[in-house]
Amino acid sequence: MEIKYLGHSAFLIKTKDAKLVTDPFSSQMVGMSFPKIEADVVTISHSHADHNFVQGVSGDPLVIDWPGEFEKNGIRVFGYKWYHDNKKGLERGENILYKIEAENLTLLHCGDLGDLLNDELYEEIGNIDILFVPIGGTYTIDATTAASLVKKLDPSIIIPMHYSQEKLSEELRSKLSPVSDFLKEMGIDEVNPVDKLVVKKEDLSEEQKVIVMAS
Repeated sequence: MEIKYLGHSAFLIKTKDAKLVTDPFSSQMVGMSFPKIEADVVTISHSHADHNFVQGVSGDPLVIDWPGEFEKNGIRVFGYKWYHDNKKGLERGENILYKIEAENLTLLHCGDLGDLLNDELYEEIGNIDILFVPIGGTYTIDATTAASLVKKLDPSIIIPMHYSQEKLSEELRSKLSPVSDFLKEMGIDEVNPVDKLVVKKEDLSEEQKVIVMAS
């Protein structure tokens, strides 16, 4: 499996038989450009323009924007409804987390998760190999809450997303915390960003890793 960061909360996940894109974004809203890309599956965590820009993805993808179980080209996707804020959706509505199973790996993309999950949902999601977690605060959980989520889910690999970076619009950048805040919460001084992550199940170790991806 190969993973590339497209920016914000968008990733390209490539398997031998399929391409999946998470939360494609409107360049006009986010500030950074969304690349020309083709996919077989697109997951949408919620209906905000910085997460649901389906028209930016070419091909004839299966677009998943609701809870349930889905499958295409060897990729299985499970959607779980939760909240975009810590007031049970009263401020920003609902958010869907997606568990993605492919090539013997299990990934969880949290979208714009706004609050910690309850025990029932943790149990339903089960074991996770790779966690894509928002850390920037304001619109999502912040670095401290994200670290708590990591502790609860205990993935092998953690990939932070939805944080302040230079390519974002000034307005969005000013409302999000930098990735360094999350690294500090995780007890890490510095991480060199990687352009892509190539991973197999047998590559995973008991030592948990935080991987910062370059966009």
